[in-house]
Amino acid sequence: MHRLGPEAFKDGVLQRPGRWVVDFSADWCPYCDEFLTTFRGLAGTGSFDTAIGDLTDLENPLWEEFEVDIVPTVIAFRDGAVVFRADGRRAEGLHSDDLRGLREALDHGPVRPRPSGRNRP
Repeated sequence: MHRLGPEAFKDGVLQRPGRWVVDFSADWCPYCDEFLTTFRGLAGTGSFDTAIGDLTDLENPLWEEFEVDIVPTVIAFRDGAVVFRADGRRAEGLHSDDLRGLREALDHGPVRPRPSGRNRP
């Protein structure tokens, strides 16, 4: 599985062509560890690549660039643009049910506008 750092993104756009599903997570997060098994299960199940967006460092600019408040957060990109997002929940994280609609969004979903103005706690 690929690991992506800040250099892979610019102005909220993934700088890679094609379809990508990125799990923004942190090594210190127990909910990220739990979700990783589910996320790894996505690899090879569709016409998309999977990657980890490593947010272990709280100073990583991706926290603000994608307005991630809680990890894990999954964001799907089609030709660089966001088409799907599932935000983790406090004291719960993410579950496989949170990814419903992911494949449809990658194939046909509209490109979502970039969020603006929200700050993480």
